[in-house]
Amino acid sequence: MSKIKVLVLPSDRTGVGKFRSVDPHIFLQNLYPNDFHVDIVYDPPMEDMNFWKDYPIVHFHRTIGMDYDKSKDFIEKLNAMGVVTIMDLDDYWLPTKDHPIHDLVVVNKIHEKIVANLKVAKWVITTTGLFANEIKKHNKNVIVLPNAINPKEPQYCDKTEKSDKLRFGWLGGSSHLHDLKILEDVFQRMEPYKEKSQVYLCGFDIRGTVTEINSETKEQTRRAIKPHETVWYMFENIFTNNHKLISPEYKVFLEKFKEEDDSKFAHEFYRRVWTRPVQSYAKNYTKFDVSLAPLKNHIFNQVKSQLKVIEAGFYKKALIASNLGPYTIDLTHSLNNGNFVDGNALLVDEKRNHSDWFKYVKKLIDNPSWAEDLGERLYETVKDRYDLNIVTHTRAEFYKSLI
Repeated sequence: MSKIKVLVLPSDRTGVGKFRSVDPHIFLQNLYPNDFHVDIVYDPPMEDMNFWKDYPIVHFHRTIGMDYDKSKDFIEKLNAMGVVTIMDLDDYWLPTKDHPIHDLVVVNKIHEKIVANLKVAKWVITTTGLFANEIKKHNKNVIVLPNAINPKEPQYCDKTEKSDKLRFGWLGGSSHLHDLKILEDVFQRMEPYKEKSQVYLCGFDIRGTVTEINSETKEQTRRAIKPHETVWYMFENIFTNNHKLISPEYKVFLEKFKEEDDSKFAHEFYRRVWTRPVQSYAKNYTKFDVSLAPLKNHIFNQVKSQLKVIEAGFYKKALIASNLGPYTIDLTHSLNNGNFVDGNALLVDEKRNHSDWFKYVKKLIDNPSWAEDLGERLYETVKDRYDLNIVTHTRAEFYKSLI
């Protein structure tokens, strides 16, 4: 039997491309070299149809090519040629109004074009059953292949740095301002606990541009963003309680916005960690003991993937998370009447107005050994379920069933 040729079209060279397109298909070819031939192409020749006819399976993320306006028709053209078109989707198509790209998406009707694409794709792959239920409103052919990790990838193999303080950390992207605002109450109450704890904000980034949209003409202009305009500066204000939790000297250092040696400030409660390439960003988990995962309750967050759970688990980190959406899939609460019980995380219910965030942070500061225990339990939860070797087997069987 000849090999099944799979054409993979990643959406980018960052996290989404890595987790949803590149890594899964590199593993597919490496684990099943006699069954699959995979080509990963970032800029496919849209006009050369002879190129496309060689591939019985075409896997793409959201759109084929950069022109959303032409994508739906191109997918239908591939379908007519007998190609099995597979659309991968890991985020809800319409960001909430507080999301930084909401206006850009709405003005350009990108959300409508994504839905149009998923309606005509032969199959849709997504990250969770929760999101699959939403997608099935538009396309019944949906399969869940979750984000997964190669446990031998170097960035998941480092050991945690030692400290006599309990360190909390958050690691994520720039779209989480309203999620992190949930933690404002925590940091407003942390002054008495500065000597026994620290917090790490990982991924700090002042690069980028601002797209301004004229409200009348809808004309779009782009300019370089200023450091004080970035959401990362806003994140930093939350984590430092508007700089009240750090020394004046450290504040001056931070507001230079330069990635310089900051070892003289290693004792400070707040620690800024600059952004890293996607191939090494997970090493940031070595800097702290407890991962924080707040989520505001809306559809965009409810159907997100549980990647924070997976990464924290592989690094054996304790996890405090909002009790909704992706964090309800694998996590069970481990406190009952103030006592630790058999669970693998601490879950905060928004019905209590997020008031338990500070309670759980303080609980772990007072009982740091419990943080280590929670990390071990979370590792046992994710180590097999989200191992890329195992998830790739499911992908291979699925692809074979299509041919």
